[in-house]
Amino acid sequence: MRVGHRTWCSPRRTRSAFARSCGWSRFRLDLWGTNDYGIAWADAEAAAGVTLSRERMLMAGTMSRQTATPDVARELDRIWYETDVRAVLSSVRTPALLIARNRYPRKIEVAQYVASLMPEATVAPVAGDFGPDELEPLLDVVHRFLGVEPREPALDTILATVLFTDIVGSTEKQASLGDRAWRKLVERHHAVVRDALKRWRGVENDTAGDGFYATFDGPARAIRCALAVAERVQGLGIEIRAGLHTGECELIEGKAAGLAVSIGARVAANAAASEVLVSQTVKDLVAGSGFSFEDRGEHTLKGVADRWRLYRVVTSSANQ
Repeated sequence: MRVGHRTWCSPRRTRSAFARSCGWSRFRLDLWGTNDYGIAWADAEAAAGVTLSRERMLMAGTMSRQTATPDVARELDRIWYETDVRAVLSSVRTPALLIARNRYPRKIEVAQYVASLMPEATVAPVAGDFGPDELEPLLDVVHRFLGVEPREPALDTILATVLFTDIVGSTEKQASLGDRAWRKLVERHHAVVRDALKRWRGVENDTAGDGFYATFDGPARAIRCALAVAERVQGLGIEIRAGLHTGECELIEGKAAGLAVSIGARVAANAAASEVLVSQTVKDLVAGSGFSFEDRGEHTLKGVADRWRLYRVVTSSANQ
């Protein structure tokens, strides 16, 4: 049971006494359907120390127009205030939860009184105004009351091959060319990479300066893409390094993230000019795909536990 401002019951007040104190209710209904209704509502909230935005004030007026005519609103209000269920509350013997906003002492008082009339009632003061952005505290209270353990949100994960590339010696190249010529060169480099991604069905996740981060649903296509880029950019007078790793990635805002992505970036950092390095995982997954590899030994990847054996991809018939 959610205790709202319309609950009138009190051990010290009769229905008629409460009705005489409902000036705000009558005033509110006089403004029903107008934008002034929202302003009046905001004034009432301000008395409780809550400041409403102009958007919410206007929304209150709009919602009043869309929910009921003034006559219907008055009748519903009258029925609500004149309905007294106190005499039957003692027969409610199932556990009940009364939730009230704790910034309104009056609502807490009413909730406690209603609970005193019910054999198995519990009062739960909750912060906020039950808006869509304040549902977590409310749900926590309900979960505890029901004895239900809240489920951890399921991770949205995919198995992906991550590819990182960047231009070797980019700072020196930029200094020798000048900013304008460098910018044009980077644009041509980007066009080469994106063309290869399109051909090999890679997904561009991010680009920073002269580096690319892309994902593939298969490691063989990722290797072919990296080899194609490494070969084609040489015609621009530059070289790239590339690194690949395959692992489970968490999707965050539609982009692959997580440890597998970090490992891919560290693998790329160990590559030399025009090299495509892969992790042991990638090498094992493409067995039989026509690639050959050169063992580059074990490496320590910054920020990643253990030592990782890396392999250089040797251009082969797979790069068709």
